[in-house]
Amino acid sequence: MSLPVALQLYTVRDSAAADFYGTLKAVKAMGYDGVEFAGLFDNEPAKIKEMLDEIGLVPVSAHVPLDQLISETEKTINDYKIIGCKYIAIPYVTEERRPGAEKFDETIEEIKRIGKAASEAGIKLLYHNHDFEFVKLENGKYGLDELYSRVCPCILATEIDTCWVNVAGLVPSEYVMKYSGRAPVVHLKDFNITGKLPKHLYALIGLDEEETDEGNSSFEFRPVGHGMQNIPDILKASVDAGAEWVVVEQDEPAAGNTRDESAKLSRDYLKSLGW
Repeated sequence: MSLPVALQLYTVRDSAAADFYGTLKAVKAMGYDGVEFAGLFDNEPAKIKEMLDEIGLVPVSAHVPLDQLISETEKTINDYKIIGCKYIAIPYVTEERRPGAEKFDETIEEIKRIGKAASEAGIKLLYHNHDFEFVKLENGKYGLDELYSRVCPCILATEIDTCWVNVAGLVPSEYVMKYSGRAPVVHLKDFNITGKLPKHLYALIGLDEEETDEGNSSFEFRPVGHGMQNIPDILKASVDAGAEWVVVEQDEPAAGNTRDESAKLSRDYLKSLGW
């Protein structure tokens, strides 16, 4: 059994900014079944729905900054409802909102409010992790598990990013299985590490202004199937956990590849597995 495969459009953001319609057509031609948004690239929701219907791509979900979801809850949810998204994901939280930080409890309450509003509109809220949610809290739980334990599954599901689970030192397939029944969308992301992790890892994805201090280490995102991840195990776990979609995401292209080439390499690899 296989699942439909979507592409997180952040992967091909340069092309999407230059020619959104053409990029969607190219994504479909690569063999993707759906897309996950990372902004609308100055297009109106109704127009995007027309494009997707014409091209034959499913609008699976959207990554929306938490601050936008807090300040423009109703409008944001309505925009993605018009497009036809079944899910909206919180993609990242700033340092003061992370587990154990000063605004963590406040953030949980905001997530509950947004999740309830999304649910009333027929959309399920997801939380997309990085590795910083795997800090151990005083109660012995990982921060990410604490978040999920404090918000009802009826209004918040997981979007497990398997790259960051691995970077945090856990086994991605096992963590997907941990949330069986609550893991409708799983992020497929591959990478390669040589030596120790760079001290300022998030500079690699544009989320940290400090320079990386790599020393004898290196970190590189790779197309799915071209890095360190055990993709077959992750795919099996996704099916067994009841996922509806897997989503390919590559924050930055590997050396020698463009963003678009990276997206195609990932899809070609999954096709080679029968996906």
